[in-house]
Amino acid sequence: MTSAQLFYVINLLVYAGVDIIACLGLSQQFGVAGITNFGFIIFQAAGAYTAAILSLPSQGANGGFQSYIGGWNLPWPIPWIGAMIVGGVVALPFTFLVGRRLRRLRRGRPPGHRGHGEPAGDELPAAAERVRGALLVPAPLQGEYNPQSQGYQWLYAAVTLVLAAAVYWLVRRVTESPYGRSLRAMRDNDVVADSLGKNLLSLRTAMLVLGGALAGLSGAILVGFITLWAPSAWGYAETIVLFAAVIIGGAGNHRGAVLGAILVPVAFEEATRYIPSIPGKPGLVDDLHGWRSAC
Repeated sequence: MTSAQLFYVINLLVYAGVDIIACLGLSQQFGVAGITNFGFIIFQAAGAYTAAILSLPSQGANGGFQSYIGGWNLPWPIPWIGAMIVGGVVALPFTFLVGRRLRRLRRGRPPGHRGHGEPAGDELPAAAERVRGALLVPAPLQGEYNPQSQGYQWLYAAVTLVLAAAVYWLVRRVTESPYGRSLRAMRDNDVVADSLGKNLLSLRTAMLVLGGALAGLSGAILVGFITLWAPSAWGYAETIVLFAAVIIGGAGNHRGAVLGAILVPVAFEEATRYIPSIPGKPGLVDDLHGWRSAC
């Protein structure tokens, strides 16, 4: 294989690992706990931005051509840990929106209607559009290794996949524990779960924070690989892609979430590159590819 082909494979592996971590976090919220979180991409974007500003030097560096909050130039893995913390913290306000709003809405719904909390994050992406991006984000361990070398990139892909495997192990442990049974009870019928003494607010808080931390980690890994952060890259379209991956794999099925992450965000995008033009349908293939690339 040529160097370009190897780099292409490395890109696929890193993006697959990032999407697997994100889908597992969303699967834990949506599939296991029954929380429909349409603001999931916000946690990923917050984690990515946090990792970027914790890695970047002060604003005066690189000629001072960009401005951003922070710039502490902290060594790896502190930026990734910080991204997870911020992702979890950002999820906390959604907890009260989900926990209290859901109870009010449920009183007016007919029996058997399974409603879920739907955090309204429409204000946050609009605010993110007003935040400037960040360029030249230092790659992890950039001072010790050459990020452009093939060995470093293979190592980055390996670390990403190891972290994806660790996240899979974590969510499986949570789901298969007695605590996981409480989560599924809340998902299936939160009124009954509440009547049995389950603390629904506590359960939702834990799952939103866990999912937010995993989303933040996935964002940190991505920004460390592509070395830039742009507000326009984190939109609702990406959330829909992640939901599609989780649903196709089977909501609550973590193996399915992994498969969906590989098929939808990665395989679908790459497959469209090789579809020949369809007579009578000009632009169709470009639209299919743009559906994912525009995210």
